[in-house]
Amino acid sequence: MDASHVPAAPLSALAAGPLTGRVRPPGDKSVSHRCMIFGLLAIGETKIDGLLEGEDVLRTAQAARQLGAKVVRHAPGSWSVWGAGLGSLLQPIETLDFGNAGTGSRLMMGVVAGHPIVARFDGDASLRKRPMRRILDPLALQGAQVLEQAEGGRLPLVLQGSAEPLPVEYKTPVASAQIKSAVLLCGLNSPGRTVVIEAEASRDHTEKMLAHFGATVTSEPYGAHGRKITLEGRPELVARPVQVPADPSSAAFPLVAALITPGSDIVIEGVMTNPLRSGLLTTLQEMGADITLENRRDEGGEDVADVRARFSTLAGVDVPAERAPSMIDEYPILAVAAAFARGETRMRGLSELRVKESDRLAAIAAGLTANGVDCDIVGDDLIVRGGQVKGGGAVETHLDHRIAMSFLVMGLAAQNKVTVDDETMIATSFPTFRPLMEGLGARFS
Repeated sequence: MDASHVPAAPLSALAAGPLTGRVRPPGDKSVSHRCMIFGLLAIGETKIDGLLEGEDVLRTAQAARQLGAKVVRHAPGSWSVWGAGLGSLLQPIETLDFGNAGTGSRLMMGVVAGHPIVARFDGDASLRKRPMRRILDPLALQGAQVLEQAEGGRLPLVLQGSAEPLPVEYKTPVASAQIKSAVLLCGLNSPGRTVVIEAEASRDHTEKMLAHFGATVTSEPYGAHGRKITLEGRPELVARPVQVPADPSSAAFPLVAALITPGSDIVIEGVMTNPLRSGLLTTLQEMGADITLENRRDEGGEDVADVRARFSTLAGVDVPAERAPSMIDEYPILAVAAAFARGETRMRGLSELRVKESDRLAAIAAGLTANGVDCDIVGDDLIVRGGQVKGGGAVETHLDHRIAMSFLVMGLAAQNKVTVDDETMIATSFPTFRPLMEGLGARFS
């Protein structure tokens, strides 16, 4: 969705009664992007169930088509991808336009870098501001060339891939599943072994999906919190069915809404509980949240459970910086939970939030302040002093879907309504957010 062509749609959330019921949020965004990419690279038909049909994933699906895949939607969430096959991608005729999709654009750069094709990448105003050099630098070591780029290594850019990418051992400068994934996806077409070392482990969906589709990939501990991932090049990737679990980043919104709205008791079904994505659950439980995981199971190599959440009296905690990679997208909604918690919550090491869809750290603090919550940014830490939330404020979303949803959740439990300046961007990750929340008892106007 190009925000410049869509009129802003303000939305307010009002105090509701208790939230009750059972819901299933849409499929995980990270896994959904990767389904399309691995479907493109595999031989045969990849059947996908539970795909997130948000704007971002649809952009990745379109890019897969442009690179030679046949992509078909059978029913809501049910898709098939017939792959071009590793090493056999087509030269795209048109620009690969990723809209707001940071994950899709960066992972697909890795794919293009490992093939002898040239592709132009572009996105919306928000994506054009986001840093791409951290992806392009390792891909250059693997043999890719950037032929054109906007200032500072940003979109739009033209990338020329390599017929024979070089095997590399690369140490990521920050904990980023996107950097790691781009290097591994490029390395798929390398005649040797590609190694990625990360000092802090990031989400591991790419490694799990590589193994699921038949690649030889190993992951071993590295240092105190890190991983060393080794991929053997030129595997035979064979299409496999994929069941996409519910997105924990989307589940976070009804989850926190239930915790802060008196009398609430809800169940969120089929949520991925991958340990490398569970930082929010851990933190909320430390704050005293009444959360239980029921019906734990394995779906497509991912840990899944039904999450029950009940209204809870929360208390402030200190959130360590090393937890950030496992909950990087959940800080806006955690900040809302912290606003309702007794005492002080300190979230440490949030530098990565400055280069998200917006300067998310500044946007969180501004939204809290506008609604009467006492908070400070100290270095890269966010400090929130919680209690009663007055509300009544207008929040600038800066085209950021997670800022919009987080402050709408705040409005459900604040003393006065909370208004966000634009709800249109919510469709990038959670197109059913409003009806799902209203089904539990939320009120919007």
